[in-house]
Amino acid sequence: MATSFTLPLQNPSSPSPLRRFISSSPFLPRTSLLPFIPSLSSRSSTASSSFRPEIFRRRSRRMYQVVKLLAAAEPKSISDDRMLVFVPPHPLIKHWVSVLRNEETPCPIFRNAMAELGRLLIYEASRDWLPTITGEIQSPMGVASIEFIDPREPVAVVPILRAGLALVEHASSILPSMLTYHLGVSRNEETLQPTVYLNKLPDTFPDGSRVLVVDPMLATGGTIVAALNLLKERGVSSKKIKVISAVAAPPALQKLSENFPGLHVYTGTIDPTVNEKGFIIPGLGDAGDRSFGT
Repeated sequence: MATSFTLPLQNPSSPSPLRRFISSSPFLPRTSLLPFIPSLSSRSSTASSSFRPEIFRRRSRRMYQVVKLLAAAEPKSISDDRMLVFVPPHPLIKHWVSVLRNEETPCPIFRNAMAELGRLLIYEASRDWLPTITGEIQSPMGVASIEFIDPREPVAVVPILRAGLALVEHASSILPSMLTYHLGVSRNEETLQPTVYLNKLPDTFPDGSRVLVVDPMLATGGTIVAALNLLKERGVSSKKIKVISAVAAPPALQKLSENFPGLHVYTGTIDPTVNEKGFIIPGLGDAGDRSFGT
């Protein structure tokens, strides 16, 4: 049974109702989450001018479309040539994104939050996408029809180092059969151009291969476009690729939509802009530094 709570806004100097609820609840992990949930405060005057996703979606509809997963399957009525961006509305996804955004979240909690977010996004991305086999099996009580993930067609997972390692940490708990190919891409801090320093991709992928590319921050788009170009050179169609990210911004999404029609992107949230240093605003900082503490 679901329970809802109304938490009134209050002066930040007094104890937060959310903190009081957590400290009194036997069902929430108080020791790990309580220090990293901020007090509720009155709305600032800038709240009304904050980024609204519905406006962003309306302005960018010609190039790509943002989809909320309200049904069990991906929409079938949208053109196959349009890039789709999925922002699953699951409350756990919003929760872990909020933990990641908090500048006071320490490294171990940040990395765990990234792994949990990755697990949820990969779960959503794998809907109606994994190859299956059907048949019958003997249960303790009788014969049952069954459906398994086909282990003969493993999904290829490509984490972009190093931050991608944290987001993909729990992928094996979602994908019973997977192959991992590491790809290291660094970004020049001045030019913001990507450089590939590690490439463990195969020379070619088998026909029909399904590939998940995991990159936590889709900011300027240089890194993810470079990665997808490497896959394209190895025979992987953009319609067979799904991108997993924690946070995405319009510049990266625009580049992807222009270069990879039919691509699907799954992200925890879409932020409005990127600053002159190539960081997403408000974002969550440097995902690699915060995941690994270096």
